[in-house]
Amino acid sequence: MKIFTLLIVLHLLCVAGLPRLDAAETQPNVLLIVSEDNGPELGCYGDSFARTPNLDRLASEGVRFENAFVTYSVCSPSRASFLTGLYSHENGQIGLATHKFSLYRPDTPNIVTLLQAADYRTGLIGKLHVNPESAFPFDFKAIPSANFQRRKDVTAYVAAAEKFWQSADEQPWFLSVNFPDAHLPFLRQAHGRPETVQTGSDVEMLPWVGADSERLREVVADYYNCMARLDDGVGQLLTALQKSGAADNTLVIYIGDHGAQFPRGKGTVYEAGLRIPMIVRWPGQALPGTVRQELVSIIDILPTVLNAVDRPVPGALSGRSLKPLLTDAASVPWREFIFAMTTGSFPGNCFVQHSVRDRRFKLISNPQPGTDNLISRSYLDESHPFAVVSAVRKDERRNVPAPIERAYAVWEKPPRYEFYDLQEDPYEWNNLADSDQHAADKDRLIKALHDFQRRTRDPLSDADNVNAFVQQQLSNRDLKYRRQPNFEWDYVEEFRKWREQKAQ
Repeated sequence: MKIFTLLIVLHLLCVAGLPRLDAAETQPNVLLIVSEDNGPELGCYGDSFARTPNLDRLASEGVRFENAFVTYSVCSPSRASFLTGLYSHENGQIGLATHKFSLYRPDTPNIVTLLQAADYRTGLIGKLHVNPESAFPFDFKAIPSANFQRRKDVTAYVAAAEKFWQSADEQPWFLSVNFPDAHLPFLRQAHGRPETVQTGSDVEMLPWVGADSERLREVVADYYNCMARLDDGVGQLLTALQKSGAADNTLVIYIGDHGAQFPRGKGTVYEAGLRIPMIVRWPGQALPGTVRQELVSIIDILPTVLNAVDRPVPGALSGRSLKPLLTDAASVPWREFIFAMTTGSFPGNCFVQHSVRDRRFKLISNPQPGTDNLISRSYLDESHPFAVVSAVRKDERRNVPAPIERAYAVWEKPPRYEFYDLQEDPYEWNNLADSDQHAADKDRLIKALHDFQRRTRDPLSDADNVNAFVQQQLSNRDLKYRRQPNFEWDYVEEFRKWREQKAQ
């Protein structure tokens, strides 16, 4: 009897010493939540007008990145970047998919194909908006429309997610859920959400817009109402994930796809267009309540996911895994610069720009200085054919202070370079490009941009390529190409060849 008891004790000790094969040590699932057209206007980022308790809670349960950025502040290029881990000029999606822009190559490795190779079941809820769609062969798709009119409630996205989780069975999964808020139109309420709406008297003007009026504050209020509705959807989705039993083994990443559609936001290379919220919750890996200050980018998402599922990260990717930043450990060696670009995204808004910033300074490069920046007109000219509801009207512009008017003028017809001290001027009102005091830092960022363009083989670093691209865009401002089923922009083939020649 004593020997039998001893054997039991020894067995229990051995079992206790074995590693537990619990949820945290199996292949993790990945839930990527993407919202439309919003910067970090969330409570957890310090916005006092935001009503986002669910996203705030997610941040408290994970890591919030204070300085997260997109590579291009329009939907299709941004999405192509986080799906491929490449800058827009590297993958080819340098404009909107609805305007025939596309990847250079349909066989570009991406988060879907790479995870399927690791035996993951992949799902997409909401729009993809990258061409060609065949490059992303998701196993499961639901609600493929943009749903900008919010005909489908947030509950439909949650129901689709639950259906996907049931279909995955025991297979590890990757699911991308793409909510339509806060894209235009800024609907004050949809399907009774939010239950209590905000009005213009409840908010202040977004500080980076410049103009202010009762009308604009009503538009801002409805933007915040969209954010509240988004937050409701995210809360319901995370509750459903918890009920599924998979939450403890799921890496959750939340991002906005670019900044809000207000002047000097979406479509620009100003901070309000490029800076986004990014929150990562990963039980057992990400330390709850951590805030990181490093400069991170959406191109870091794919390397992070591959690192999480223990798959090799292709050497061609421009991003890097965020895993070393998921605790409050001391700073690790990280990138010094963040880069971005725009082409205006379609002919009606065409204008080529590049930007580079470090922790303090920001440089904007305009390779065709002194020409009209067409995208500025959609925000500053109410008669522009693509003017938006958030545009500054003439009567509102007449009331802006002189420094704001000077900044508007720079935006409308940019000089060769713009240079901003983000520590002293976070909203980029005062262009210091001609300041002798900042000449050394300006030259340093110019060199960093040139080095980056050479290293990543940016076709738009070549003046001939810029001229050819802009010429074709401006000659198609009537948008008739949209009715041509076989239309293809010249850049898709020409820029691909240029990059291949530079690689050789």
